[in-house]
Amino acid sequence: MNKSGVLLVDKPEGPTSHDIVNEVRKRLKIEKIGHAGTLDPFASGLLIIGIGNGTRILEYLMNHNKIYRVKMRLGIITDTFDITGQVMEERSVDCSTEQILNVIKSFVGTYKQVPPAYCARKYKGERLYELARQGKIIRLPPKQVTIYKIEDISIDGNDISFTADVSAGTYIRSLCMDIGYVLGCGATTLKLRRISIGPFTVDKAIDILKADQQEILNNLLDLSRVLDMPRVYLRDCGYEKIIHGNTLKVKDLKSFEDFPKDSLVQVIYQGQLISIAKTQRNSTFVRTLIEQNRNEPLLKPIKVLKEN
Repeated sequence: MNKSGVLLVDKPEGPTSHDIVNEVRKRLKIEKIGHAGTLDPFASGLLIIGIGNGTRILEYLMNHNKIYRVKMRLGIITDTFDITGQVMEERSVDCSTEQILNVIKSFVGTYKQVPPAYCARKYKGERLYELARQGKIIRLPPKQVTIYKIEDISIDGNDISFTADVSAGTYIRSLCMDIGYVLGCGATTLKLRRISIGPFTVDKAIDILKADQQEILNNLLDLSRVLDMPRVYLRDCGYEKIIHGNTLKVKDLKSFEDFPKDSLVQVIYQGQLISIAKTQRNSTFVRTLIEQNRNEPLLKPIKVLKEN
């Protein structure tokens, strides 16, 4: 039974991302499981789980854009930037609907965002939220993020809901806090749901708390279907080379999609993802090499994936 792949999970509010990983471990009875992109306990939505060799490609799923549905409340400032934290300040809200809409829309674009002190990022090897719980508040330097879209804005008194399409590394809690700061009344996040990560959407995800082992296995995405990289297909001779970490040459390839030089590609053999490799030529030049019958080095393996 193949237990390697990627699983899309719809995380409920309450459990941590690590709790979800443990639930998958219990059901599959294997240890080699991880996740790409942490969701806060109060947040729900899409969590990508890597199982077996799936853990080895999670790093290539970290930089996708993400879409969130968020609800925030004006006039409240908490230490965690969300409603689960301690209320630090309450302010009156004296903003018109037009002001609120204009300020929210003004954040579309690129700006420097300060991560919240209570978050999963690490500082000197420790999670910031662990340091914060010890009373050690670490203020990280601002990080450039991009807000691609803010849509479906709904205003109900001091509660504002919207959908945000953002770059990897963007903190929605910080975005809400920043919106409140510009409005002059502060804001905190009430609800947060991740709708998508790149091409992966929450409507394709399963409820892991209700799923048994067979449902998990039925919903595993094969590793060859997950990555957004050009593909190269191997001959038998190429497979024997790459599983030992050796550089592939032109004649080791059966076929290939277009790729630039110094880029990452998926190496496929018999329908399976065997390796992530770095190209030493572009695909146009490779075709020239084939025409000239020149068998030169082409791909250097970065990761070799083999089932245990």
